[in-house]
Amino acid sequence: MKNKKNSLKEMLFSGNFTITLISILLGLAVGAIALKIAGYSPIEAYSVILNGIFGKPKYISYTIIYATPLIMTGLSVAFAFKTGLFNIGAEGQFIVGALVATLVGYFVKLPIVLHAIVVFAAAITAAGIWGAVAGFLKARFGVHEVIATIMLNWIALYLNNYVIMLEGFKRPNSEASYKIWDTATVGILEKWRYTDAGRVWLKAHPILQSIFKTPINLGIICAILLAVLVWFILSKTTLGYELRAVGSNKYAAEYGGINVNKSIIISMSIAGALAGAAGAMQVMGISKQVSILAAMEGYGFDGIAVSLIGSNGAFGCIFAGLLFGALKYGGPKIQSAMGAPSEIVSIVMGTIVYFIAMPKFIKMLLDARKRKEVK
Repeated sequence: MKNKKNSLKEMLFSGNFTITLISILLGLAVGAIALKIAGYSPIEAYSVILNGIFGKPKYISYTIIYATPLIMTGLSVAFAFKTGLFNIGAEGQFIVGALVATLVGYFVKLPIVLHAIVVFAAAITAAGIWGAVAGFLKARFGVHEVIATIMLNWIALYLNNYVIMLEGFKRPNSEASYKIWDTATVGILEKWRYTDAGRVWLKAHPILQSIFKTPINLGIICAILLAVLVWFILSKTTLGYELRAVGSNKYAAEYGGINVNKSIIISMSIAGALAGAAGAMQVMGISKQVSILAAMEGYGFDGIAVSLIGSNGAFGCIFAGLLFGALKYGGPKIQSAMGAPSEIVSIVMGTIVYFIAMPKFIKMLLDARKRKEVK
């Protein structure tokens, strides 16, 4: 019985899960200290955040909505990490996916369902090609993917702004494009809720009424399916084995007969498509348009943090994305509720990533705890 307890402890207090959990707790502790120094009650602040996430069904819906693009960009970064590449270009790939989704969603007219499928396919294809450019530059000319993707991020941003300004695409008296057709959207019962039958039915179901007042859409289902697909490719296919082999040791992989250059291009292409899927779903489910960008929106960069917190695992990215989505939605509410600075949430998220990037420090804490138990 004692041996079983010891083995259970070893399982809980070792590995990536424990490092992530301790990092989250340390991040919350640092946030609490910052709140206390600023003169606010950490308990009250965290209570406000929790209530802002779970207090109403619509809060939970918005948390999921906020989390959805982060899960997808997290998957993009995680896929590249697993194959030995650092895709810091998820931001640019997200922008390209969103732009192409809007172009096809507005200029192409197709029947409902088919239109959404074509828009999504076009967006992930364009973003996949955008990611493949960085892969090609690395494979053919040895350009490091970090440099290539950073430059491609800026090219994507200014390309987005240029295309939006084109006549026939820019909406008059605005800084945004025309909206996509309803046939290209993926909102859940979006039209139906405005009918008389819909209003009567929702009035009889107040919880559902609260949920359907939000722009809830099929994005989260798409994100989960993509996570399953990423797991399947990396764990159950020959392609996944080859990509992981190149990531582990490209020289050994080449010696084993794997085409390393081809694998690099394929890996960056798939990573780009995943980030492009996030951009497409953001347009098809939430914004319905693209706007002129003064700066990066941050979805791709947040995806790096999501990937790290999720231990670069497909399913880990789902939970990490939900955590980040919850903090991003519920966190700013401390400012309106008690006057506390919402930047505290950014401190918490940054600290979590900081500690996850220092696994040796966490292991040192765990080893110290073990030594105390032995004494």
